[in-house]
Amino acid sequence: MAQHDEDTSDDRLFTLAEATALLPKLESFLSKAKDGRSILIHTKDEIKKACAKAEYGGGSVVGPRYVTALENMHENLGNIQEMGVIVKDLELGLCDFPYLLDGRIVYLCWKLGEDKIDWWHEITTGFSE
Repeated sequence: MAQHDEDTSDDRLFTLAEATALLPKLESFLSKAKDGRSILIHTKDEIKKACAKAEYGGGSVVGPRYVTALENMHENLGNIQEMGVIVKDLELGLCDFPYLLDGRIVYLCWKLGEDKIDWWHEITTGFSE
């Protein structure tokens, strides 16, 4: 990957080819993270009830499912972060790749389900539906 002067993930820059090559892996990580998020959303009320009863030894049958979903979401988002990709909106599956354009950093923008990267935006702006 193209790099800034320092070799840190915060300074990672991508070429269009490098970003495009990561899409299959990114899609897998992002889909798994979204699945975990969905489970967390669907089980949160049951988990809140269990937490309220926790001092009395309360629990929940969805507890293990909730914890596993949380761990999977965390792991997959961590994998994406290690790639140097920025997740802007997990629900939309929206991600940015830092890219050097005409001497300034912009973001190549990709959304889950798209087969290629067609868009970019300034780092001070973002995706608008």
